[in-house]
Amino acid sequence: MKKIHKKRYIIHPEGWKFAGILFVSSIILFYLSASILIAIIGFFLTFFVLWFFRDPKRNTPQDENLIISSADGKVCLIDEAYPPEELPIESQKMKRICVFMNVFNVHVNRSPVQGNVDHIVYKEGKFLNASLDKASDKNERSSLVLNTQNGTKIIVVQIAGLIARRILSFISPNMLLNQGERFGLIRFGSRVDIYLPLDAVEKCKVGDKVVAGESILASLN
Repeated sequence: MKKIHKKRYIIHPEGWKFAGILFVSSIILFYLSASILIAIIGFFLTFFVLWFFRDPKRNTPQDENLIISSADGKVCLIDEAYPPEELPIESQKMKRICVFMNVFNVHVNRSPVQGNVDHIVYKEGKFLNASLDKASDKNERSSLVLNTQNGTKIIVVQIAGLIARRILSFISPNMLLNQGERFGLIRFGSRVDIYLPLDAVEKCKVGDKVVAGESILASLN
């Protein structure tokens, strides 16, 4: 069982690439058009991209019975549902807690529990508004199956949204993820669904604002 290598960033490396392109483009357009307005807009977008890819430190409660939020954002749905059909696991109904991320939220996703990475399955799809219920079935997604020490399976599904166009994963199967460990991100607006055992006790409600790596969504029974 491999352990993920920890790195801490103020800005995630993905952000520097986009910011660099915008910054250079702004300078070129300024010299070509001599327009201060274009330069200001370009530099504003550059700083927005850097801010979007911010990766702040989080203080994660270390408790094997707690389910910690994988995403910053707002709880948009709590229900019971079957996990994605493409996963090579037994199909059974589970409790599902969905967190919607808008473009102003931190988009680095974190593990809700400590567990071994059993499966990572990517599926192509549409780019509907991620806050819609049907986005769970129709949109592009990447599903992560975590197996905890006590054998409980927790599933985390990253769902691309209306603006999001790429889901990134930092991990591979058989890695051990710590609770609150970074495992991926979704670029520019999206959603994360967490599937839990049916007897998990909810510690949040629809409309709650949550913080990845810190907010408690539920506890295992």
